[in-house]
Amino acid sequence: MLGGIFSLHSSWKDRQDSYAHKPLPLQCTSLNFRGFQFAQAMVFAIEEINNRTDLLPGLSLGYKIYDSCGSIARGVRVALALANGDGDSRLDERCIRPAQVQAIVGETSSSPCMAIATVIGPFHIPLISHFATCACLSDKVKYPSFLRTIPSDYYQSRALAQLVKHFGWTWVGAIRTNDDYGNNGMATFTETARQLGICLEFSVSFFRMDPPDKIKKIIDVIKVSTSKVIVTFLSHMDLDVLIHQLSYHNLTGYQWVGTESWIVDSQTAAMDQKHILDGAIGLSIPKAHVSGMREFMLDIKRLNTSGDDTFRLFWETLFKCQFERAKSSGGNQRGCSGFEDLSSVQNTFTDMSLMPIFHNVYKAVYAVAHALHGILGCNTTCKTKVQLEPFTILHHMKKITFKTKGGDEVYFNENGDPTAKYEIINWQPTVNGTVKFVTVGLYDTSANKKLNLNNRSMIWAENSQKVPVSVCSEKCHPGTRKVLQKGKPVCCYDCVRCAEGKFSNTTEFWSNQRRDACTTKEAEFLSYEGVMGSLLTTASLLGSCLTAAVAFVFFKNRSTPIVRANNSELSFLLLLSLSLCFLSSLTFIGRPTEWSCMLRHTAFGITFVLCISCVLGKTVVVLMAFRSTLPDSHVLKWFGPLQQRLSVLAFTLIQVVICVLWLIIAPPFPFKNFKEFKDKIILECAVGSALGFWAVLGYIGILALLCFILAFLARKLPDNFNEAKLITFSMLIFSAVWITFIPAYVSSPGKFGVAVEIFAILASSFGLLICIFIPKCYIILMQPEKNTKKSIRSKGTVKSS
Repeated sequence: MLGGIFSLHSSWKDRQDSYAHKPLPLQCTSLNFRGFQFAQAMVFAIEEINNRTDLLPGLSLGYKIYDSCGSIARGVRVALALANGDGDSRLDERCIRPAQVQAIVGETSSSPCMAIATVIGPFHIPLISHFATCACLSDKVKYPSFLRTIPSDYYQSRALAQLVKHFGWTWVGAIRTNDDYGNNGMATFTETARQLGICLEFSVSFFRMDPPDKIKKIIDVIKVSTSKVIVTFLSHMDLDVLIHQLSYHNLTGYQWVGTESWIVDSQTAAMDQKHILDGAIGLSIPKAHVSGMREFMLDIKRLNTSGDDTFRLFWETLFKCQFERAKSSGGNQRGCSGFEDLSSVQNTFTDMSLMPIFHNVYKAVYAVAHALHGILGCNTTCKTKVQLEPFTILHHMKKITFKTKGGDEVYFNENGDPTAKYEIINWQPTVNGTVKFVTVGLYDTSANKKLNLNNRSMIWAENSQKVPVSVCSEKCHPGTRKVLQKGKPVCCYDCVRCAEGKFSNTTEFWSNQRRDACTTKEAEFLSYEGVMGSLLTTASLLGSCLTAAVAFVFFKNRSTPIVRANNSELSFLLLLSLSLCFLSSLTFIGRPTEWSCMLRHTAFGITFVLCISCVLGKTVVVLMAFRSTLPDSHVLKWFGPLQQRLSVLAFTLIQVVICVLWLIIAPPFPFKNFKEFKDKIILECAVGSALGFWAVLGYIGILALLCFILAFLARKLPDNFNEAKLITFSMLIFSAVWITFIPAYVSSPGKFGVAVEIFAILASSFGLLICIFIPKCYIILMQPEKNTKKSIRSKGTVKSS
């Protein structure tokens, strides 16, 4: 059993509840032929499935269809009736029976769907809508059982903004339905439009049940506006109300941009007697054809046999007649026979322009059928003893993929939405006064070029062949510049004559020497080709090569006492990190890019911390080694090779975490600095997060300070441990370089600031390399007689004071 919820009426009688007694049932008014068409499409799909032998063989689908009258409250009520049945139950009765329906098709609008999905969501009963497009319904946390066969407004809103941008309309008005469909759709459009440089002169909302005064205010807003393009997120019922007022005030000449809810609605076109919407452009669901559906929907004789009052009213409204028992004594309408011929009637019900939406209803029913087919393990027959739980049906529906008999592929993504594809429709008036809906383009989210248009075949407002112009301010002519109007959006500006000697305010250009023409501003950055860049590159490579040479000397003499006495493992790791420090300075040279900006500071920060961690490890080893020579001391075993490696790893990992957080939260990025020099563009890397930048430098400073303190404490140890003196001196150089770096970096403009940072990296790296390793290399190469155990021991005697 399938449930259906459609708006067979479009409104209801307003009432004032006294809250003294139970409110009377909602009294629906204004018969809605579209709702009947949707219901007919659902019945057609069900009967077609029941007549098939390859889908649910041996089983039949039934249906219960309710009228929601376009009311949210009534929609929730009938949804609960479909879930629980119409009968009353005792308060103490346990709800253990299965749901009355396996799935619900409907509702047509977004707001009722949100309310219904919220209520039936906890029971996992699938709700498949054919026309609810609000992007909010894609939230599977709030609406876990909601699916739809129409694309989300997430795509439609962006497509509308790109359509408006395509025609150069930067100054537009906006009108929306005051419900979830209109408010959410317009909010997404507004944000996308802002990013594309489009400004909204006004954005107003209303609902068809609002008092006339509110709609009159919207008319007044349109009258005083200067924009010639109006973007709408309106349901067709709300637009019908607005058209009536626009016609009364004769507001023509505006270019209307619409959504799928009305852009191919012939009822809306028929109401537009004064051709206010002629030339309208908008998005529509792609055309579809379902063989046999049109004939089925127009076969209404069986409806008259139902005996239902709603269908009796439908018959009377359709043929403008009255059955005998419904006729009033003074009525002058002709009587209904029940055998009227539909071929003589031309109205909304006989119009099939919404066939794509009927097709969506058709696909929704088939989606349920295919899910049931899979659950029941149907082949030639189906398993009839399987318990059909709503959760199981919902789970299978999310995974189904099938093709309709027309060849359309149906499936749902993780949000319960289909693939978004729209036709771009243009309202073109014909010679007999009617409107033709002409397809002039396509918007396909799955294609590389999403928007494709044929501008030459389009008709615009007031039957014009020229694209309308809708801008707040005309483009400034040569010799003038833009000055923003106070209190207005950025699209509104005055064109002021340029100052003497200048004729353009474009930031990419500057006047030449004679000030009679514009030349492109010179882009300045620290390049490899420049003198400064070449010198720094040479120094970097020299330092890296020198470090490699020291490492070679140490490796070749790795078995000698002086190499072994100074912790050879940490020495080699320190040499590797110093080589990386020298090479990291190269990332600061060259044209800044997104990757180079992120790499330069993180590579520098991590390699320097690795370097200082090794120096810190060597300093601690010196202190521990001296204490271990004291009687009964076992200190050195607590800081053996394993602990030394772990300490270096731990200190480095902390810097890695800081850098990762920096890159995630606010990474460095390339930036064009126009303020530093008027005639140059400084290409530099903005740090992104100042906190991240100074956290990286601060952490290096803390480790360097700790290393300096420990080395200072160990400076008076015996001569065989005199590496502490070398470390102390290297840390003094390191600290002096980076303390002077801060004011020099802040005060240096453009590429000179980058050069200061590279100089600091190279100077501190050379300081560590020369102070710690060059004295040892001198002994190894020039005084090998001192590189013996005997020499080391003789120097290890502590002199008495």
